[in-house]
Amino acid sequence: MFELKKVIGGLLMPLPVALIVIFLLLLFVSKTKVKSYSLCMLSVVFLWVISTPHFADYWITPKERALKHFVHTQHKQVDYIVVLGGGLSPNSNLQANLQLSNSSLVRLIEGARLANIYPNAKLIMSGAGYTPAMTTSHLMSQTAQSLGISANRIQLNSKARDTESEARDLAPTLVDSTVILVTSASHMRRAQDLFSAQGIDTIASPVEFYNYDTTPIYKRFTASSAVLLSITRYTHEWVGNQWIKLRRALDSGSV
Repeated sequence: MFELKKVIGGLLMPLPVALIVIFLLLLFVSKTKVKSYSLCMLSVVFLWVISTPHFADYWITPKERALKHFVHTQHKQVDYIVVLGGGLSPNSNLQANLQLSNSSLVRLIEGARLANIYPNAKLIMSGAGYTPAMTTSHLMSQTAQSLGISANRIQLNSKARDTESEARDLAPTLVDSTVILVTSASHMRRAQDLFSAQGIDTIASPVEFYNYDTTPIYKRFTASSAVLLSITRYTHEWVGNQWIKLRRALDSGSV
């Protein structure tokens, strides 16, 4: 009964309902234009498939397993902990932590955890925002201080608008230092690549794992907007990596 309730509940979410309705409506559409009709049906089926935990497990889990988890006992001395921002939703009526996206918040928590393990390390918050006065780095700094991190340990990189500019801006500070890089698992490969291109060797501390391999069987084949979001994020990273390869192919010193 529990599994049946979860299956029905999952099917009643906006994405599955929309896809089911579109599929049913297509059954009543004139089939005189076979190619167009077939493409529409395939598009609906395709969107359903890539939005299931089963597909996400196939595509994302191998990438997550390839990442090395940070083990603090293997690194005795750390100079800097760099936390890359992952977005914000500004609202001056809310506390700083409530204005951070989920990605920014989970990255910040890991950064604060590491800062407690390495009390002599500087904590760099990186990320721009919509205005110079309202940035991801400022909000992460305020949240870190509310969690007990001293303000004099925190440095801000609030002008960088993408990972490439973050690496470029921080290079003068980080080159030849022991640096832990904190970002989402989906973003880590590209981030480390761009930091390495600036001469910065980083130790990965990835966060925000999806762990689709542990999804119960009764949820594996139901389309989910949350799964579609994770697929979108990994697709974004794939496109970003291809863009880097193209730029390097055209100009080896560009990135």
